[in-house]
Amino acid sequence: MKLRALIVDDEYPARQEMRFILGKFPEIEVVGEAANAQEALALIKALDYSVLFLDVSMPGMDGLELGAAIRELEDPPYVVFVTAYDEYALKAFEVDAIDYVLKPIDEARLRMAINKVIRATQEAAPGAGVATTTKPAPAIRIDRIPAEQDGKTILVSESDIVYAFIEKDAVYLQTYDEKLLTRFTLKELESRLDPNVFFRAHRCCLVNLRKVDEIIPFFNGTYILVVHDRQRSEVPLSRAQAKKLRQILGF
Repeated sequence: MKLRALIVDDEYPARQEMRFILGKFPEIEVVGEAANAQEALALIKALDYSVLFLDVSMPGMDGLELGAAIRELEDPPYVVFVTAYDEYALKAFEVDAIDYVLKPIDEARLRMAINKVIRATQEAAPGAGVATTTKPAPAIRIDRIPAEQDGKTILVSESDIVYAFIEKDAVYLQTYDEKLLTRFTLKELESRLDPNVFFRAHRCCLVNLRKVDEIIPFFNGTYILVVHDRQRSEVPLSRAQAKKLRQILGF
């Protein structure tokens, strides 16, 4: 699989460095560069890119605004933010970024981001998961999810899950007071959990709507979901998913 990549950065040396580093990954084919958001949008509309490697800080429309704009396209590329600024990570995931890599670029960390794109692309491919080698779905459905705790497997009730999320290439369940590792992808969890209760807040998070206490308007049509765990965690709700949730809840 070759992922067609577009590099977007207003600094020419930064684009050249990114192109050089991406050249070490055989799955990536860099087929375009843009120095600003307007150029990037024109290229994205003209060619079917798989992934966008995007800086945050740019003159005019910045990377976050560009990320929000391309999310409204019919078939947008995956977005990996590559930036020297760590304070924009939350806002990046609010526009459905698949990952956020800090400069100076660590190649092992970039590999993790590329692997996420590969998995997401495979899961989204037509016919994915229907090959004869796929495990058959269980004949019965139980409302328990296996998770790891102190070297043993425990079964977590769906009703105890506040949200499920991706962190450092792994998927975790957050209960009221515990963070538990699972062996599932988020896509697999989404298929196992009750779709009438669990909602995809953004690309990297499923939230239990029965555990949402507050919905707070945030940035450019996005929201923050305050959930009912010990920390009263804040889960970002992407702009695209906000439209769906408004329809479901009627707000």
